[in-house]
Amino acid sequence: MSASTTAPFQEISNQRVHNILISQAKPAVLSAYEDLENRFGVHIDFVPFVALEGLTEKEYRKNRVYPNDYTAIVFTSRHAIDHFFRLCGDMRIKMSEDTKYFCASEAIANYLQKFIVFRKRKVFNGTKSVLDLKSYILRNKDEKFYLPCSETGSPEILNFFKELKVPIQDAVMYRTVNNDLSDLKDIKYDIIAFFSALEINSLFDQFPDFKQEDRRICVFGTNALKAITDHGMHVDIRAGTPEAPSIAVALENYLKLSNPVADPLS
Repeated sequence: MSASTTAPFQEISNQRVHNILISQAKPAVLSAYEDLENRFGVHIDFVPFVALEGLTEKEYRKNRVYPNDYTAIVFTSRHAIDHFFRLCGDMRIKMSEDTKYFCASEAIANYLQKFIVFRKRKVFNGTKSVLDLKSYILRNKDEKFYLPCSETGSPEILNFFKELKVPIQDAVMYRTVNNDLSDLKDIKYDIIAFFSALEINSLFDQFPDFKQEDRRICVFGTNALKAITDHGMHVDIRAGTPEAPSIAVALENYLKLSNPVADPLS
């Protein structure tokens, strides 16, 4: 990524924004980002910094942990659902009709309908997180819980179950790999928005000499915030907060200051 003259933070913090890089794939529904482009005169590019790669059946079998030995499956994402049922199919494992499913959100629970018939299963979902399901988990504490996850694991969920004194088995079913970012080497953005620490690691793996300079950094959540600060950079825009629950809302709040729009009624 190209360099530019470093400006003091106070001077660049509200400079006008012309282009923004989102470190994920272009979403199917663009309405929120299209609205930002139209309202504030910015250009937004979407480049996924990382990709998910499923373990092969041979790789997974080394765990010697089999899903059908468990009676309650915990899903934190659609990716976890995809790779869980893919590997079950590869291993010719059929889950019991009595299996219970605990999903982090309603959207994830609805996605589960691609793979199971709801009327034959018991499905529980939280609002935003599995942590919302405390009462349901305690009500089913005698079930054998299983957590499909990536190679980074889900320490928050494992600690949550430990606090509840409910055993849970985690199992790696997919991993994160870096996408090739070489096309970004000479491209300059005013804002780079990161959703995870893994995306930040991908950036520095491929551009170890990357400097923030006058770029403004937007992050979602505490893990991405820590990764940015660990690399000696500062965060200008935070998402995943009550004031800015999403990246799109965080960018909107910032652009109102950096790219003020004239009131048509004035």
